[in-house]
Amino acid sequence: MGRRSEFRATRMVDLLDLADRTIEACLTRITDTASITREQWRTLLMLDEGTRPDGTDPPGHTMGEIATRVVVPAPTATRVVDKLVADGLAFRRSDPWDRRRVLVHISPTGHALVTAVASDLDELFGAAVSDLDAADRIDILGLLDRLGAALGGGERVRIS
Repeated sequence: MGRRSEFRATRMVDLLDLADRTIEACLTRITDTASITREQWRTLLMLDEGTRPDGTDPPGHTMGEIATRVVVPAPTATRVVDKLVADGLAFRRSDPWDRRRVLVHISPTGHALVTAVASDLDELFGAAVSDLDAADRIDILGLLDRLGAALGGGERVRIS
Protein backbone atom coordinates (compact mmCIF):
# COMPACT_ATOMS: atom_id res chain seq x y z
CA MET A 1 0.00 0.00 0.00
CA GLY A 2 1.19 3.52 -0.83
CA ARG A 3 1.37 6.46 1.50
CA ARG A 4 -1.85 8.23 2.13
CA SER A 5 -1.78 11.41 0.09
CA GLU A 6 -4.49 13.32 1.89
CA PHE A 7 -3.41 15.80 4.55
CA ARG A 8 -5.13 15.39 7.88
CA ALA A 9 -4.93 18.61 9.88
CA THR A 10 -6.72 16.99 12.82
CA ARG A 11 -3.95 14.40 13.10
CA MET A 12 -1.27 17.09 13.02
CA VAL A 13 -3.10 19.13 15.65
CA ASP A 14 -3.45 16.01 17.80
CA LEU A 15 0.28 15.26 17.53
CA LEU A 16 1.24 18.89 18.25
CA ASP A 17 -1.10 18.90 21.25
CA LEU A 18 0.54 15.73 22.54
CA ALA A 19 3.97 17.29 21.99
CA ASP A 20 2.85 20.44 23.84
CA ARG A 21 1.57 18.45 26.80
CA THR A 22 4.77 16.40 26.91
CA ILE A 23 6.94 19.51 26.70
CA GLU A 24 4.82 21.22 29.37
CA ALA A 25 5.31 18.27 31.73
CA CYS A 26 9.07 18.16 31.15
CA LEU A 27 9.48 21.92 31.27
CA THR A 28 7.38 22.18 34.43
CA ARG A 29 9.52 19.54 36.13
CA ILE A 30 12.67 21.51 35.36
CA THR A 31 11.31 25.02 35.95
CA ASP A 32 9.70 23.96 39.23
CA THR A 33 13.14 22.85 40.40
CA ALA A 34 14.43 26.31 39.45
CA SER A 35 11.39 27.95 41.13
CA ILE A 36 10.26 29.76 37.97
CA THR A 37 7.11 29.60 35.88
CA ARG A 38 6.92 28.86 32.16
CA GLU A 39 6.28 32.56 31.47
CA GLN A 40 9.28 33.52 33.58
CA TRP A 41 11.38 30.97 31.69
CA ARG A 42 10.30 32.34 28.30
CA THR A 43 11.01 35.88 29.51
CA LEU A 44 14.45 34.95 30.82
CA LEU A 45 15.24 33.14 27.59
CA MET A 46 14.30 36.24 25.61
CA LEU A 47 16.27 38.56 27.89
CA ASP A 48 19.30 36.27 27.66
CA GLU A 49 19.52 36.40 23.85
CA GLY A 50 22.55 38.40 22.79
CA THR A 51 24.14 38.27 26.24
CA ARG A 52 27.83 37.46 26.16
CA PRO A 53 28.82 33.98 27.39
CA ASP A 54 30.15 35.50 30.62
CA GLY A 55 26.71 37.03 31.30
CA THR A 56 27.69 40.63 30.53
CA ASP A 57 26.25 43.21 28.19
CA PRO A 58 22.66 41.95 28.06
CA PRO A 59 20.49 43.76 25.52
CA GLY A 60 17.39 45.38 26.97
CA HIS A 61 13.77 44.87 25.99
CA THR A 62 10.66 46.97 26.50
CA MET A 63 7.64 45.60 28.33
CA GLY A 64 5.75 45.63 25.03
CA GLU A 65 8.40 43.48 23.38
CA ILE A 66 8.30 41.07 26.29
CA ALA A 67 4.49 40.80 26.30
CA THR A 68 4.44 40.16 22.55
CA ARG A 69 7.23 37.59 22.54
CA VAL A 70 6.14 35.73 25.67
CA VAL A 71 2.52 35.86 24.43
CA VAL A 72 0.95 37.28 27.56
CA PRO A 73 -1.12 40.41 28.21
CA ALA A 74 0.87 43.50 29.21
CA PRO A 75 -0.24 43.38 32.89
CA THR A 76 0.92 39.75 33.11
CA ALA A 77 4.27 40.65 31.54
CA THR A 78 4.65 43.38 34.15
CA ARG A 79 3.96 40.91 36.98
CA VAL A 80 6.40 38.39 35.49
CA VAL A 81 9.14 41.03 35.21
CA ASP A 82 8.37 42.37 38.71
CA LYS A 83 8.93 38.86 40.10
CA LEU A 84 12.15 38.37 38.10
CA VAL A 85 13.45 41.73 39.36
CA ALA A 86 12.47 40.90 42.96
CA ASP A 87 14.31 37.58 42.66
CA GLY A 88 17.44 39.27 41.26
CA LEU A 89 17.12 37.54 37.88
CA ALA A 90 16.51 40.73 35.89
CA PHE A 91 16.79 44.48 36.32
CA ARG A 92 15.28 47.60 34.80
CA ARG A 93 17.23 50.50 33.39
CA SER A 94 16.27 53.64 31.50
CA ASP A 95 16.94 53.51 27.78
CA PRO A 96 20.08 55.62 27.21
CA TRP A 97 18.60 56.95 23.95
CA ASP A 98 15.12 57.72 25.29
CA ARG A 99 14.98 58.28 29.04
CA ARG A 100 11.19 57.88 28.99
CA ARG A 101 11.53 54.19 28.04
CA VAL A 102 12.48 51.54 30.54
CA LEU A 103 14.34 48.47 29.33
CA VAL A 104 14.46 45.13 31.10
CA HIS A 105 17.80 43.27 31.18
CA ILE A 106 18.81 39.85 32.45
CA SER A 107 21.10 39.91 35.49
CA PRO A 108 24.22 37.73 35.82
CA THR A 109 22.23 35.53 38.22
CA GLY A 110 19.45 35.23 35.63
CA HIS A 111 21.99 34.37 32.95
CA ALA A 112 23.46 31.63 35.16
CA LEU A 113 19.94 30.25 35.76
CA VAL A 114 19.19 30.21 32.01
CA THR A 115 22.46 28.41 31.37
CA ALA A 116 21.70 25.76 34.01
CA VAL A 117 18.05 25.24 33.00
CA ALA A 118 18.95 25.15 29.29
CA SER A 119 21.53 22.47 30.04
CA ASP A 120 18.93 20.41 31.91
CA LEU A 121 16.46 20.83 29.03
CA ASP A 122 19.10 19.89 26.46
CA GLU A 123 19.84 16.73 28.42
CA LEU A 124 16.17 15.81 28.88
CA PHE A 125 15.05 16.51 25.32
CA GLY A 126 18.30 15.25 23.85
CA ALA A 127 17.52 11.88 25.39
CA ALA A 128 13.99 12.02 23.96
CA VAL A 129 15.28 12.40 20.39
CA SER A 130 18.50 10.44 20.78
CA ASP A 131 17.41 7.73 18.36
CA LEU A 132 16.98 10.32 15.58
CA ASP A 133 20.03 11.16 13.53
CA ALA A 134 21.32 14.75 13.43
CA ALA A 135 19.73 15.44 10.02
CA ASP A 136 16.28 14.38 11.29
CA ARG A 137 16.64 16.60 14.38
CA ILE A 138 17.57 19.54 12.16
CA ASP A 139 14.63 18.73 9.86
CA ILE A 140 12.25 18.75 12.82
CA LEU A 141 13.55 22.13 13.97
CA GLY A 142 13.23 23.53 10.45
CA LEU A 143 9.69 22.23 10.02
CA LEU A 144 8.58 23.53 13.43
CA ASP A 145 10.19 26.88 12.65
CA ARG A 146 8.33 27.10 9.33
CA LEU A 147 5.07 26.05 10.99
CA GLY A 148 5.50 28.69 13.68
CA ALA A 149 6.19 31.36 11.09
CA ALA A 150 3.20 30.26 8.98
CA LEU A 151 0.94 30.41 12.02
CA GLY A 152 2.21 33.85 13.01
CA GLY A 153 4.38 32.61 15.86
CA GLY A 154 6.81 35.50 15.67
CA GLU A 155 10.57 35.27 15.28
CA ARG A 156 12.08 32.39 13.39
CA VAL A 157 14.45 30.05 15.17
CA ARG A 158 18.05 30.04 14.01
CA ILE A 159 18.99 26.47 13.11
CA SER A 160 22.66 25.53 13.14
